Amino acid sequence: MVGLSRINDSLTVGVLALQGAFSRHEDVLQQIGVSTRQVRTPQDLDAVTALVMPGGESTTMSQLLESSELFEPLAKRLNAGMPVFGTCAGMILLAKRIVDGRDDQLPLGAIDIEVQRNAYGRQVDSFEADIKVDTLEAPFHAVFIRAPRIVSLGSGVKALAYCDDDVVLAQQDNILVASFHPELSNDTRLHELFLKEV
Repeated sequence: MVGLSRINDSLTVGVLALQGAFSRHEDVLQQIGVSTRQVRTPQDLDAVTALVMPGGESTTMSQLLESSELFEPLAKRLNAGMPVFGTCAGMILLAKRIVDGRDDQLPLGAIDIEVQRNAYGRQVDSFEADIKVDTLEAPFHAVFIRAPRIVSLGSGVKALAYCDDDVVLAQQDNILVASFHPELSNDTRLHELFLKEV
């Protein structure tokens, strides 16, 4: 594993476990010495310091946030400054606007970005790329699977990495988002970067 520095082991980082590849995020966090908890209920959310929102199917995840009664408690924690790392579908859910979302898909509006779902094509159009990330010395190998595109950034959002001309990693205050799947790379550095804010 690239990175692998020990982080504050008194933290408990939640991983939203309603749908998607949440277990890979748990693996990465545990490898860098962080206690994790799968978040499926408001009670689970109350027990964590920070949260990772993984990839998956964003419309399904949006519906599950509502049916599990997590949407409102999560919105309140976000407004109160809880650090959250959203990847792929997680980024879509955290965005202020979804340009091609379904009418019943509610974004959390936690980061001032506009996103387009599946912007790079279908599953067969998935790809990998080495990207230069601000603050990291060596490039990060990013895995893009049915990835969303950040269409626009608000003035308070900082672009941390690009793939060609597209922003693929961005941060605003307590929110970090990636349009790719960092948990699928053999590299812990982005999870470590997120946890430095916790």
